[in-house]
Amino acid sequence: MDVPLWLALLLVGVLGVKLIRPPWWLIAVLLLGGYLLADSLLTPVIDPALK
Repeated sequence: MDVPLWLALLLVGVLGVKLIRPPWWLIAVLLLGGYLLADSLLTPVIDPALK
């Protein structure tokens, strides 16, 4: 069964929020921080660490 990556990430995110119950501000900071880092000058430094 092939599951699209966006669907798998959405399911993991929803389950994580329901089970762990982090504060909403932490979720917003992580999402915004990840979005900003993905398009920053630090991308070439961070990219090899994630592979």
